[in-house]
Amino acid sequence: MSIFNYEKIKEWIPYLLEGVGITLIIALVAAVFGLIIGIILVLMSKKRGFKLIASIFIDLFRGTPLLLQLSIVYFALPQLLSNIINNGLSNNYDFSIPALIAVFITFSLNSGAYISEIIRSEINSVDKNEVEAATSLGVSKFHIYKDIIIKIAFKNSFPALINELATLVKESSIASIIGIADLMRRSTIVSSQTFMYFEPLIVVGIVYYIIVKIITMISKRIEVKLLYDKG
Repeated sequence: MSIFNYEKIKEWIPYLLEGVGITLIIALVAAVFGLIIGIILVLMSKKRGFKLIASIFIDLFRGTPLLLQLSIVYFALPQLLSNIINNGLSNNYDFSIPALIAVFITFSLNSGAYISEIIRSEINSVDKNEVEAATSLGVSKFHIYKDIIIKIAFKNSFPALINELATLVKESSIASIIGIADLMRRSTIVSSQTFMYFEPLIVVGIVYYIIVKIITMISKRIEVKLLYDKG
């Protein structure tokens, strides 16, 4: 008796692989906007009037489960807005959010909270001697921040940022709970159609593993190039 029934699952493999695209899109969109949000949060944390807001935002998104955050954005937020605006003001607006947009918003905000901490940590670790040397040469604060601090912080934080991208690829499976046809959702559909659970999950698990390994390999090549350029 075969543990893995390849003959039965092979016809479903192309269907499962179609979920790779949406999985990568979720991860890449969240990574790009997460980086933007992360930089904004770092800048906000340096301004006295916005420091508390940034701190609360980061604390909330780092301290609560991503599944809860997605559920709030997709299910609870539209209901809340409807209760306030429609019921309170006798309007009839549709506040429902498309599932994919809800995923983009939630994952980007969550990733931004983590990326902001990565960038902030690396900015704080920049050698003060380099900043002082640039200041003594009359370089403006803006150019010191842009050309020295940000550049060094980005190079130093690159491995952690790539690790965040790999994490997003894995966490994208959470999107399946609201019907997004990613790898995990397609695995569930195949199981419901064939009553096979082991085979679809193993195939999807292998695909996730390969994607993460490819990202890791590419990141190491880029990291070596950055270190070479630095040298």
